[in-house]
Amino acid sequence: MKVLKFAGFVIALLIFLVICAMSYVKLGLPDIDKPEDLTVPITPELVARGEYLANTVTVCMDCHSTRDWSRFSGPLVDNTLGKGGEVFDHKFGFPGVFTSKNITSSGIGDWSDAELYRAITSGVTKSGTAIFPVMPYRAYGKMAKEDIYAIIAYIRSLEPIDNTVGNSTPDFPMNFIINTIPQPADHQPLPDKSDVIAYGAYMTNAAGCTECHTPQENGAPIMSKYMAGGFPFQLPGFGVVISANITPAKSGIGSWTEDQFVERFKYYGKEGYVPHKVNEREFQSVMPWTMYARMEEEDLRAIYQYLQTIEPVEHVMQRFTPEESSGS
Repeated sequence: MKVLKFAGFVIALLIFLVICAMSYVKLGLPDIDKPEDLTVPITPELVARGEYLANTVTVCMDCHSTRDWSRFSGPLVDNTLGKGGEVFDHKFGFPGVFTSKNITSSGIGDWSDAELYRAITSGVTKSGTAIFPVMPYRAYGKMAKEDIYAIIAYIRSLEPIDNTVGNSTPDFPMNFIINTIPQPADHQPLPDKSDVIAYGAYMTNAAGCTECHTPQENGAPIMSKYMAGGFPFQLPGFGVVISANITPAKSGIGSWTEDQFVERFKYYGKEGYVPHKVNEREFQSVMPWTMYARMEEEDLRAIYQYLQTIEPVEHVMQRFTPEESSGS
């Protein structure tokens, strides 16, 4: 009987500790303070830098605008910049329903610069809730502060669009796990462009390349396959597309010249280029080519030079699997 009582006590204690831990994770996290007295100056120079970053490098407008998925790579629909409302849910393989925020003044007009800064760099909303890392805030938190300020200045310049978006709701157990993901920003200085490799590494991080081109396990990147591709994207109506290997391996971009790498991007920004129509079950890409195509050639060349320095990883995969037809 004493053994049973002791066992019962241990079980009760364990249950109590689990409840305490879950309560802390749910109610005590994320514990990220916003900076005090942050006011970003709205200067033409800062807005211009922010426009460049948000539309061609960090591609914030990729998720916070409307994309036309009837055309290759889902180009942005005119007059939707910042309106939000893009839904990332179970159809795309997400553990819940996550909706991009309206980041025009109609959606975040009551947010302070400090609250915007915390959301972009640490993944915590105005109300203190955690943001699911479909937005790569962990990468943005490693950018230079002045670049984050530029993005904020540009966001403040967007034309207001009345568009009420739905709430984001993670499933269990993600509704607990999500609170452990935000981390304080760890800003890195913006390297001089003359240091091509360091500058390329900075731009690669800012562009979120790691988020898509490094496979994950339980939400964490598999660093032994850093940039080796293999991250699956479910595209309802089309199929599953797998991110490419961009290491300097034979199965990656090892045989690409710098000019070929740049041309791959610039092709989608040539005068007269119009993304072609994509029918159901045909190859589609989540890569926002028409946005990255506007990146400065110097920046693309720096990214290429950095990628040539990383460990080559041979990783051959089937890049696209069409969705099964409804009649099969």
